[in-house]
Amino acid sequence: MEDIVKKLEEKGVKPTAMRLLTYKHLSKMEVAISLGELEKHFKSSERSTLFRTMKTFEENKLVHAIEDGTGFVKYALCDEDCQCEVGNDLHLHFHCNKCDETICLTDHKIPQINLPQGFKAENINLIVQGICVKCGNEGADSR
Repeated sequence: MEDIVKKLEEKGVKPTAMRLLTYKHLSKMEVAISLGELEKHFKSSERSTLFRTMKTFEENKLVHAIEDGTGFVKYALCDEDCQCEVGNDLHLHFHCNKCDETICLTDHKIPQINLPQGFKAENINLIVQGICVKCGNEGADSR
């Protein structure tokens, strides 16, 4: 937990018990998760506490929010050196239409987009939808 305390403090986030537990849980996840999924994991926690925790993490660039087309915002931990800057840190996300999981494709950066004069991008969200490798291989074993 000491390394998590350090990460939170480096980002200016007070390391409360809930924040430590939430960060630890997120660090184990290989996919982005929604607030509802977090609630299921932390059954005794209030939804408002988890919501404030995720907003604090997002504001301090510990997580990024993903709108994957499901109607629910999902969250994933940012990379170590991420500043969530348009043009530098934003990456593609893949949403599986079969298992409903959303995965960060951090090796696939969103290219620079030239907007018309006077426009300023604050966020870019590109989602690739399809079938993930896990779901695509489900039927392969029965052949």
